[in-house]
Order: sequence, then C-alpha cells, then structure tokens
Amino acid sequence: LGPKRLQKMQAVVAENKGKGDKGLLVVKELPRPVPGRGQVLLKVEYFGINRADTLQRKGLYPVPKGASPILGLEAAGTVAEDSWCFKKGEKVMALLTSGGYAEYVAADERHCMRIPSALSMEMAGAIPEQWLTAFQLMQIAQVKSGDFVLIHAGGSGVGTSLVQLCKLRGAFPIVTAGSQGKIDRAKRLGALFGANYKTTKFSGPVLEFVADERKRLGMDVAPGVDVILDCVGASHYKENISSIALDGRWVLYGLMGGGVVSEYSLGLMLKKRVTFTATTLRSRTDQYKAQLVQSFAAEALPHFVPTGEKKETALLNVVVDRVFDGIDAAMDSHKYMEANKNFGKILVRVKQ
Repeated sequence: LGPKRLQKMQAVVAENKGKGDKGLLVVKELPRPVPGRGQVLLKVEYFGINRADTLQRKGLYPVPKGASPILGLEAAGTVAEDSWCFKKGEKVMALLTSGGYAEYVAADERHCMRIPSALSMEMAGAIPEQWLTAFQLMQIAQVKSGDFVLIHAGGSGVGTSLVQLCKLRGAFPIVTAGSQGKIDRAKRLGALFGANYKTTKFSGPVLEFVADERKRLGMDVAPGVDVILDCVGASHYKENISSIALDGRWVLYGLMGGGVVSEYSLGLMLKKRVTFTATTLRSRTDQYKAQLVQSFAAEALPHFVPTGEKKETALLNVVVDRVFDGIDAAMDSHKYMEANKNFGKILVRVKQ
C-alpha cells in the first residue's frame, strides 16, 4: 500500500509584502491537519476575530515558532474523530495558538472545553480567546470585591467580558470607549460609569465619579481607581497616571494607542506606588494555558448557564456584535474590526 493521501480543506492565510503593507487574507486549499499526541481534530463551525489577527495580517505580530501560518486563536465545532479525551461528535470550543480560520483544526486537548448544552455553537465561538484573556487579566490584577476597575475599550470583546467578570466578583467596573452608544451598552452590562476618550480627558470625570461613589458607599474617599486594565498603551498614559489610586494595579495587555510614551515619568508611578504588569496570552506555555482553561471552566463557565427560562438570567452573557458568513468573509471581518464598529465579538461562520 502507498502512503495515505492527505485530505484537503479550505483555510485562511495572510499575504504581506513587507513593511507598510496592510496585508490581505487569502483562502487556500491546504492539507487537513493530522492530530498529534494529546490533540483533537475539530470540524470548525465558528471562529472568532481578534485584534491580534489583524496585526498578524499586517506583519506586525510574528507567528510563534512552530505554529501554523493559518490565522485564528479560537474556534468552536464538533470533534471529527475520537481522541484520548473526546468522542466523535462532541461539541467543543478551543483556545488555539493558530489555525482557527479553517474548516478543520488540531487543538491541544487541554485547551478545549465541552460546550454546555445551554450555549449555542455561535456563543461558544465567542468565548475562548476573548473570555480567557479577560479571566487572565482579572487574575493578574487580583481584582477583588470593592475595587474600582477602569477598563479601556469597554465596547470590545474583551472589554464587555471584563465588565461582567468585575460585576460577578463584586468590583465596580468603569469603562472608556469612543462613542456614547458603546458606553450606554456597557452600562447595560454592568458598568457603573463611562467616559468618551474622544471628546474628553477621561481622568477628571473618572476621579469625580469614584470619589462620589466611595462617599456614597461609606468607603474611604481615596482618589482614583484601584485597577486599570489597559489595551491602549501610550495614548492613554497620562490620563491613566492621573486616574490610578495610591497602590493601584495597572495591567497592560495591548498597544492599540502605541507603544512609545513621550515625557514618560517613572517618578509619577513611584509616587503612587503603582504595580505595573504587562501580559499576553498567545505566547504563554501550553501548561499555563491548560491551567487557565481548567480554572475558567470551573469558576466562570457555569455562570454562562441561565438560572431561569430566559438566557438573560445567566450571570455572564456572550455579546456577539456580528457574524460573517463563509470562510471567504474573513477579510471583510477584519475591515469591520479595524473600523471599530463593533460592540462585542465578531465571528465567522464556516460553511462546509
């Protein structure tokens, strides 16, 4: 007998010509992945769009060594063949290093979660990268009950998740966003206050709100927020320094507003005794991700299940902004994200 013929699938890769090129997404026919030891093969039904994907397309986010050039950090679908931990036909969502923009993906079994029967496949497609990123940030920042938490990009997928996780933990979420509409929707999710960073310097309104709330709640009227969860970076630096409280925790997880700060002052951070931490998820070890997935599945995933007949009774709700149809719509989904039109998650439904 000759060698087994590899089956084919459609998948999306980036074509970038170098510095300054915005890049294109191209659908290609590629070999279907063969799962290795400790992996499970998923037939993808939905994959999520993340900001890191748009940077990878532009050549600004190198693919980790050994990872597939196929884009995609998360997917939801059905198990295509039996593996050590999963049976064919089971519904699963997966955190991925790459490979999600495809009809099939081989995922680390430790990075997969069975989809609760109360969740649709669409909702599951919006969970892994987005919610695990938010869950990780909550852990790193050590958010606790009573903390005032400033969340930048409150209308983003991660932002909407952070608002709800803060509320679940008994913290007080505050958001910044680029429109009043996004702020209003974040408030419906549980944000107590929002500031439009495009029309005002947000530190003033944030400090005033926090002072009033602390007074109303009978708390010590210490100026500033206890935690900043920051995916913006440079453009918000000065306002962040003004907004953060003494002994505040500031976690940086993105650079949407640039990575170089002019007139940077360590003295201001020292004066307030700020704990500053920078983090990513994609480049973490497989073991770290496995532990994160395990903690999330135990502590957060049960709260997506409604406590009554209406899905709104769930303590955590997936916010999907738009679903694009077909794997060839990946480029359109990127353009939509880059226009900052979304409130919540952007998904692509894979038609097979």
